[in-house]
Amino acid sequence: MYKRILIAVDGSELSQRGLQQGLALAKPLGVQVDIVTVSEPWAMGMYDAMGWSVGYEASPEYRKEREEGAQAILQPALQAAAAVGIAAQPHHVLDRYAAEGIMETAKACNSDLIVMTSHGRRGMSRVLLGSQTTEVLTHSGLPVLVIR
Repeated sequence: MYKRILIAVDGSELSQRGLQQGLALAKPLGVQVDIVTVSEPWAMGMYDAMGWSVGYEASPEYRKEREEGAQAILQPALQAAAAVGIAAQPHHVLDRYAAEGIMETAKACNSDLIVMTSHGRRGMSRVLLGSQTTEVLTHSGLPVLVIR
């Protein structure tokens, strides 16, 4: 069936449910598990007093803060995996939108399945906020298990 499962997490309570479901599927199958979190690109439009772009995204502090934030999400996920006997591999994708980073990681890891969550937004909130889950479903070419 599956040999390698990619589980996407973002630190939310909902993604915790997705993590638990992904691990529950992976354990009896004895498959490899990768856990990914994605740090979206820095919002442009920040300017200093002279009107120049600050360039924070190019600074060492930016990378350090993004990596620390990712580790704060990944480490508890890895601990949850270890608690059920799964040695998962962590992945942090910097400066990508979630769908893009998830699909890139799935390809790089040769994943057979992507497990992710969806808030299930509808109407105008979906139009305004977009749906990274819909992007993955539409463009990945891999089976996607969506947890709500």
